[in-house]
Amino acid sequence: MGKILIGWAEESIIPKKKASLAGQFFERISQFVESDITATAMAVEADGSQMIMVSVDIVGINDYQLSAIREKFASLTSEVDPRNLIVSATHSHTSLILAGRKGVNNTKDVLSDYLPKNVKYEESAKVDDSVSTPEESLELVATKVALAAKKAWDNRKESLYANEFGRAAVGMCRRATYLDGSAKMWGDTNTGDFVALEGGNDSGVELIFTFDTNKKLTGIVANIACPAQILEQRSFISADFWGRTKANLRAKFGNDIYLLALCGAGGDQCPRDLVRWVNPETPIDDPNVERNNYFPKKADPSMYDISGCNRVGKRVANEIISVYEEITDIKSEAPFVHKVIDLDVPLRKVTQKDYNEAIRELEYYSNKIKDKETFNFKDTAKMYIYAGTLERYAQQQNQEVVPIEYHIIRLGDVAFATNPYELYLDYGNRIKARSKAQQTFIVQLCCGSHGYLPTEKAEIAGHYSAYVSGGDTGHEGGDLLTRETITQINKLFE
Repeated sequence: MGKILIGWAEESIIPKKKASLAGQFFERISQFVESDITATAMAVEADGSQMIMVSVDIVGINDYQLSAIREKFASLTSEVDPRNLIVSATHSHTSLILAGRKGVNNTKDVLSDYLPKNVKYEESAKVDDSVSTPEESLELVATKVALAAKKAWDNRKESLYANEFGRAAVGMCRRATYLDGSAKMWGDTNTGDFVALEGGNDSGVELIFTFDTNKKLTGIVANIACPAQILEQRSFISADFWGRTKANLRAKFGNDIYLLALCGAGGDQCPRDLVRWVNPETPIDDPNVERNNYFPKKADPSMYDISGCNRVGKRVANEIISVYEEITDIKSEAPFVHKVIDLDVPLRKVTQKDYNEAIRELEYYSNKIKDKETFNFKDTAKMYIYAGTLERYAQQQNQEVVPIEYHIIRLGDVAFATNPYELYLDYGNRIKARSKAQQTFIVQLCCGSHGYLPTEKAEIAGHYSAYVSGGDTGHEGGDLLTRETITQINKLFE
């Protein structure tokens, strides 16, 4: 057990031009910058192990994009194995679309193979030369992430740390269930057949504070089981509630403080209270959000708007500051181990019945719009599930498993466990409950972006985030990943 070396760095990823924004069915072009979007890196070296963990204000980072980042990083230094560079996304929906981001959202081509060729896609926002292309955005992000990682590595110094715990209400389950056994993402709860929210929530805030040898605060690691998607419908660049959290922390501790924001298991979580529903301040274009019998509630501000973003950012920052003021146990030494693990998870398959239904629905819809001149994101939102079913059916003819990369880290009494999914909270809770670590940080959408990973009950109940095409594995893969993660963590704490 030796001294700990820690280094920090941050790079802005705001493009020089306007940007196409990721995370919705409809196209959005940034009109202004609400808060800086960044790549924040923390490098750690001790006991012969090394790690650079980077948090990026983007919606996800898939295998193709991760490779581009690691290639650039490898060109900057040979001191660190590129596989020790861990890149995670905060899941901000007001950030850049990157080239190679697979999935059905934000692509006008999703139905191109299935709809009449004479019907053209009508964009909801004009993309021209004033807008950064996905290729340009990937080049920018890959360059800046690699640079932040290199700077953090070069900045590492003998350091101290304290692992702590706080509570802040941020994430809540975003799936409502009904009498017929179905569920719906963002479902209306003011209906006679509403039964319950499908899952729970986790208000815990896993925290690490780092210090120089004079016990001056240098950085904060914060892990919350909720994606950063309050502002997901808006047309500006923003780090969402993490941007406001960082601003509040820097107002307290100074502008040289770093914040590594890590998204916990939040595949079925959101910052919105479906029971105490508060309508958006201005209209939104989400086909999954319908409120036909709305009564105003006394609750949080709108969690679709800057007012709600400010509230959550203040709430999280205040809790971090409160915990900081009560720190008593600052450590100078700790065991440090970093394991990079490859795992094959079973591909989630569609049945012949699902395939036949998808064919029927697409043929019906194609015939329905054949005399129209255009189709738009609303059509895409209705039909993407069936297009995805056909794509999965073709994929499963030649593929049984999906390779993923995940990381297990021990830092003293703390464990980090990453995964490349929008992981449902139940899996994260199982890992935390059975982990032998004193504290376990679950980091989703990390070193890959493989879609949602729902529970079995969610698969049965259906709807968005639980569809077969929504992620490349299902609950069997979730159970496997959970078991393997628990096993790997506990090996480090035997």
